[in-house]
Amino acid sequence: MDGLHELGQVAVRNVPGTREDAERLLRADSAPELDTAFEQAMAHDPLARWAINHGMYVMGVDTPRAFSASYLDYTLAERIRCPTLVCDAEEDMFFQGRPEQLYEHLTCPKTFMEFTTEEGAGAHCRPGAMRLSIVRICDWLDDTPAAAA
Repeated sequence: MDGLHELGQVAVRNVPGTREDAERLLRADSAPELDTAFEQAMAHDPLARWAINHGMYVMGVDTPRAFSASYLDYTLAERIRCPTLVCDAEEDMFFQGRPEQLYEHLTCPKTFMEFTTEEGAGAHCRPGAMRLSIVRICDWLDDTPAAAA
């Protein structure tokens, strides 16, 4: 529910060099140094391990690098036509600032909904306030007839 305009920004953020360099490495037939960096990150960071493994499953790919490269092909805003709710968590540790970018690029009817730390919903995916976020999102759906169509 937290919006991302361009997944490629996430894919290249930890790859050294320019964006073009990072994209070339991610799409290369072979990039042993980058593959090793992914392996080390997964070995030492349980959150990275989960995110990369889950991402490989979701994207239907077999390697961490292929997962990151798959993100380079996705942008959303220009193709969305229906009313759209973009949510943001005040202290999102993964996508800080990204929901605002998506919201700015949308040309469809749109609503921006921020969840705050004070209300217990400031973290990514709002684990501290799931009931609150579900109620607010369902209220938006109730108030936005075309969103349910």
